[in-house]
Amino acid sequence: MPAPEPTASAGHHVVVLAQDGVYPFELGIPSRIFGAAEAGYTVTVCSPTGGPFSTNAGFDVVPSAGAEALERADTVIVAPVDPRALRPSLSEELAGAMARIRPGARIASICTGGFTLAAAGMLEGRRATTHWQCEPVFRSWFPEVDLDDNVLFVDEGDLLTSAGAAAGIDLCLHLIRLDHGADVAARAARRCVVAPHREGGQAQFVERPIPEAGDASTAATREWALARLEEPLTITRLARHAHMSERTFVRRFREETGLPPRRWLTRQRLDLARRLLETTDLGIDAIATSVGYATATSLRHHLADALGVSPLTYRRTFQPAPERVTT
Repeated sequence: MPAPEPTASAGHHVVVLAQDGVYPFELGIPSRIFGAAEAGYTVTVCSPTGGPFSTNAGFDVVPSAGAEALERADTVIVAPVDPRALRPSLSEELAGAMARIRPGARIASICTGGFTLAAAGMLEGRRATTHWQCEPVFRSWFPEVDLDDNVLFVDEGDLLTSAGAAAGIDLCLHLIRLDHGADVAARAARRCVVAPHREGGQAQFVERPIPEAGDASTAATREWALARLEEPLTITRLARHAHMSERTFVRRFREETGLPPRRWLTRQRLDLARRLLETTDLGIDAIATSVGYATATSLRHHLADALGVSPLTYRRTFQPAPERVTT
């Protein structure tokens, strides 16, 4: 009989594939985050040949394994490289390494690591993301990929991609949540002093002209709105709180967050609904009301539109399983 596939609960082997020009910060993210989970993960760094690889920070790294480690990986994470090292096709060595990933392994990328997955043909017809600054090049090289450059990460089930730098932290915490539930992921986040969930997507980090000095910030109004998500929050009401005209408020809000106010409110309400689904036993109707939706049907619609799942499916996925009582 073939050996059973490893699972997270039985010990989960994460292999990070690195190549020349790698960013050392992102290279270290999987080891730091998965190690903080204290949930049976082991993390191995490998290169296509097993030999040293250069970083873009002026030093080399000697990995503990070569491409053979990919044959035993439960999760493979492709580390990012400096954009100057990117190519539209894989080198022979890198293509050979990618071909050794065992069937059934979960595959993820951080930042420009998505270029490697796309060049390997893994993202064709799939939704994916990468660093917003690399979006024009990615689209020109890989037009067959459905690129979303306004998210922190994309979960396509067996394939996951994340945006730049710290979005790799968000991705790894998401993988822990999938494997062990929200509580384990939250504890790992606390140990690393990072947020278990981050608001919004990449748009908030895209370079924009500095707002006119005469305009007031919308930050106080956003904080005010977050404390009142259960209430009707119209543009008129928000603008009045900010002491701005509606037109000025909407413009300034977009400049500061990268999103129009209504879309931002929807994201905040869904983020709160997700936390309540993960951490409480409240009914769907009660959660819908507490985050500002008139009915559970409205919450179901927005959650399905954003994540493709129902509230009950989301709860079953991310709430930790109840402990078994033994006698």
